[in-house]
Amino acid sequence: MIWKRSAVLRFYSVCGLLLQGSQGQFPLTQNVTVVEGGTAILTCRVDQNDNTSLQWSNPAQQTLYFDDKKALRDNRIELVRASWHELSISVSDVSLSDEGQYTCSLFTMPVKTSKAYLTVLGVPDKPQISGFSSPVMEGDLMQLTCKTSGSKPAADIRWFKNDKEIKDVKYLKEEDANRKTFTVSSTLDFRVDRSDDGVAVICRVDHESLNATPQVAMQVLEIHYTPSVKIIPSTPFPQEGQPLILTCESKGKPLPEPVLWTKDGGELPDPDRMVVSGRELNILFLNKTDNGTYRCEATNTIGQSSAEYVLIVHDVPNTLLPTTIIPSLTTATVTTTVAITTSPTTSATTSSIRDPNALAGQTGPDHALIGGIVAVVVFVTLCSIFLLGRYLARHKGTYLTNEAKGAEDAPDADTAIINAEGSQVNAEEKKEYFI
Repeated sequence: MIWKRSAVLRFYSVCGLLLQGSQGQFPLTQNVTVVEGGTAILTCRVDQNDNTSLQWSNPAQQTLYFDDKKALRDNRIELVRASWHELSISVSDVSLSDEGQYTCSLFTMPVKTSKAYLTVLGVPDKPQISGFSSPVMEGDLMQLTCKTSGSKPAADIRWFKNDKEIKDVKYLKEEDANRKTFTVSSTLDFRVDRSDDGVAVICRVDHESLNATPQVAMQVLEIHYTPSVKIIPSTPFPQEGQPLILTCESKGKPLPEPVLWTKDGGELPDPDRMVVSGRELNILFLNKTDNGTYRCEATNTIGQSSAEYVLIVHDVPNTLLPTTIIPSLTTATVTTTVAITTSPTTSATTSSIRDPNALAGQTGPDHALIGGIVAVVVFVTLCSIFLLGRYLARHKGTYLTNEAKGAEDAPDADTAIINAEGSQVNAEEKKEYFI
């Protein structure tokens, strides 16, 4: 009896020690996310283990590995590391069916377990753009649809035009037949114009399985439109005797045919001087007869367009001569030369002429105005002198001797002598004053 009692005590003592040691043993696992077709590593660790076995099992509770012994015949499952403190296995070529909860078991008393969830990401297919027909006429409404399948979770689709994102789009998500992945589509509507010709419209698919490298589909637009025409002169101020080149810039798709030049609604009047070379009109030695409206017309299969240029040939400005003033005692000669540039009534050109002796940056005097003022002053002076001379000549008078004065009213010579002697008495009283 004493032996049996001691044996039982030893058994319970050993079981208590095992139970006390197992209380500090816990398996540790982590959730794993892997892209479809990739490799998943499942790791189970135990910090304190007294030679207790570890086991991995799949979501169907099938044992994969028991310590270092493989239990399930699946060539995709391999042992990575097996020890008393760790049991790691790998699952290669992961498929969507492998997704689920995996269990690591530590065979203590009682058995302790830890769960690890394996998430499998479905990679979206390369997107496709549909709805484009080439070419598109300017002003038409275009509808493009971008579609991708097989994503898990559902992928995100974004549109770009000229690297600028377009926000106003329609988005549709549908579950695939396997009830695990999704098909996503997005529709873009916009009205095209000539600025869209050659522009790349991009559909971009973003998904966490793509490792920050999105999948894209691109469609280059081809827009047909009527020509646009512009005339560019070789000089902004055409002058008589100089050449002139008018360039007709025309843009359109399809490319416009050779341009047509006309003047005032008719053909070019002087083909010898007006030479058309490609899109250029060369006019040699301009003259006043070249004045008029020149028209350039471009045509393609979509339509035609034209531009006009009004040519005004200006005179070549003359050189201004200095004003010369010659003084004189009685007369003055004023010589003034004024250069006047004339132009047609349709345009007015003011030419500012500077004194060649003036310093740079200074405005020379108006010689015409100065010459006119001097001429007026000299003319007034001459007129004043002439009038004053005539006035003095008329009021000078006639002066007679005493004898002549006495004989003026006498009937004979004796009486004249007597009258002359009498007049001498008052001679002293007469005085002459000259003013």
